[in-house]
Amino acid sequence: MFYQLNDRVRRMRFANACGGILRAAPVTLDAASSMVVLSQLQHKDVLLFLLALKSFARQVKPRAVYVLDDGSLSGNDRTLLNEHIPGLTMLDRAEFRSADCPTGGTWERLLAISALVSDHYVIQLDSDTLTIGPIDEVRDCVARQVAFALGTWDRQKTETMRERWETARKLTGRAADHVQVVAESHFDRLRGFESMRYVRGCSGFAGFAPRSFERKFVEDVSAQMRAAIGEKWAKWGSEQVMSNIVVANIADAIVLPHPKYADCHKMKPGVTEFIHFIGSCRFDGGNYGRLGTEVIATL
Repeated sequence: MFYQLNDRVRRMRFANACGGILRAAPVTLDAASSMVVLSQLQHKDVLLFLLALKSFARQVKPRAVYVLDDGSLSGNDRTLLNEHIPGLTMLDRAEFRSADCPTGGTWERLLAISALVSDHYVIQLDSDTLTIGPIDEVRDCVARQVAFALGTWDRQKTETMRERWETARKLTGRAADHVQVVAESHFDRLRGFESMRYVRGCSGFAGFAPRSFERKFVEDVSAQMRAAIGEKWAKWGSEQVMSNIVVANIADAIVLPHPKYADCHKMKPGVTEFIHFIGSCRFDGGNYGRLGTEVIATL
């Protein structure tokens, strides 16, 4: 109860600071681009998403935008989104489910990407992200049709799945019980384990090259992980593991340079140009609202 009340108050403060995004011009699309943006969205994040999308599209213009409705978007939400995003395509989460994958969380989002990637370069953009400066690496990935992951430490690269498996097996205590670590410590149960790669990235911002993977790959790996760790695989965070597996096993995939691309814990003034305002620090210190206001003034 206290968390919900506190979150509501902080969101109201953010809305007061960044409500100007509704007066900024609609998103500009580029019909010549091969890239589309996809985001799963809930009612309370509509304002955040418009800020995330407009700040991103100012740097890298998409061909189209897709929004996966988590089931909470209202008619007014849809009207507002259509006013600010030309040609927006709304997707129904129920259309992207599989008996081999968990339901809920962001699993339907990944399955939607597996459908879109047959024709497009797809960038998954979380609503709680903010682009505050040039992101040439992302533009280059789109131009070269190279997949990318949002990393979590400096000089990070994709690693062999065996390397991550060995690291996860050494963890103990509370950390070892998190679904991500439990899954990583059972990577040896996956077919092709010795030849596969992994990246411990964040699925909130990721790029998927055209025709780089298929739905069946996601379903097969998911079914194997469920067999290995049981219902733990249905916990929040399992989709991030799957997204990391997908990106790392796309040929030539890169990890975006950190901390130029970082979360709000690790952002560095004057260095970071893309920020993921994850829940644990989203509204702390007022940085989100302050930086959002600065970006809005330039749109």
